[in-house]
Amino acid sequence: MKPRTRARALALQVLYEVDMANHPPGEVFKARLEDMDGTPLSPELVEFARQIVFGVLPIVHLLDAAISQYAPEWPFDQIAAIDRNILRMACWEFAVSHDTPVKVAINEAVELAKLFGSDSAPRFINGVLGSLAEHQYELKQALQKA
Repeated sequence: MKPRTRARALALQVLYEVDMANHPPGEVFKARLEDMDGTPLSPELVEFARQIVFGVLPIVHLLDAAISQYAPEWPFDQIAAIDRNILRMACWEFAVSHDTPVKVAINEAVELAKLFGSDSAPRFINGVLGSLAEHQYELKQALQKA
């Protein structure tokens, strides 16, 4: 797995646990970082993962509303928790942080869906993010208020 993908995987695991168990994000981040297998992440990648987690969490409600508005074919309350968090991360990356091009954010989200989601998750994530990408300008405007 590529280093930035590993950082995104760490962020996803933290967001998922916080979403499902409502554990304190700082504690979860530290625990997941300690649990990482293999080569530790560089300080830059740890910071990248931290930016995702603590960039997404304060605006979860705005991200959810934007996803619901610009991808209404998929009822938000019926989206699997792991997929929901992958979508939040990708939206945050291309609409709020502006450090990741849309195509890269989509490709990385699909990769995470392959690793952590169901068999149909990659296609689903790609479809939802494709729909969101078509409304990229409106999405950025809605999220800039955050």
